[in-house]
Amino acid sequence: MPSAQNPRREFLTRAVLTGLAVPSLAFPEPHFLMENEKTEKSQPSEEVSPAEDLMREHGLLNRILLIYDEHLRRLNAKQDFDPAILASAADIIKRFVEDYHEKLEETYLFPRFRKAGKLVDLVDVLLGQHQAGRRVTARIQQLATAAVVKDATKRHDLSDALQSFIRMYRPHEAREDTVLFPAFHSIVSKNEYDSLGEEFEKKEDELFGEEGFFKVLDQVASLEKKLGIYDLSKFTPS
Repeated sequence: MPSAQNPRREFLTRAVLTGLAVPSLAFPEPHFLMENEKTEKSQPSEEVSPAEDLMREHGLLNRILLIYDEHLRRLNAKQDFDPAILASAADIIKRFVEDYHEKLEETYLFPRFRKAGKLVDLVDVLLGQHQAGRRVTARIQQLATAAVVKDATKRHDLSDALQSFIRMYRPHEAREDTVLFPAFHSIVSKNEYDSLGEEFEKKEDELFGEEGFFKVLDQVASLEKKLGIYDLSKFTPS
């Protein structure tokens, strides 16, 4: 009696019974798929270059500037705020930006540009702004108290300090990201550039523990949530 199976089904049935190879395109081997997934997961993570490291730290700084922006808005609108949040943000600026990030630039980048005779005028301005920023941060830390929130004169002083810091650091980091960091490749060898990436990571681990950047980033995100500015969609124009 003729088979009721259609030709394709009959071929597949005979293939299973006789061990005939079925084209792999139609039926990929499970062990092949598992091996692919295993290979992808076992790939080592790419090392972060010195410039990328510094630029993502600028991203963290920018998020603190948004926290400063929100406090500035509330000060100008004569709204209350929790000074402890501002004090915590200023503390991150002091510990992570000034005592770590800027020290990297001053120790490893600025002297190399001076030695190479490149962008020396820019480096001088950037260093002067680091020094000015530390003075402003000290002032913000001094004013970020509950007593200041209730004092109209001191609220005005705090507003001025926040405005000064924001106004300086936005162009400061933009100039570093678009001029200084890209030019750094041209004044050091590839080996030196790569070794600096390792040195930056070592310094970060020493000061903030393993994955220190992400720990500090979590602290910033926590402050954003307390202020109600964490949700990115809130910044979208209607």
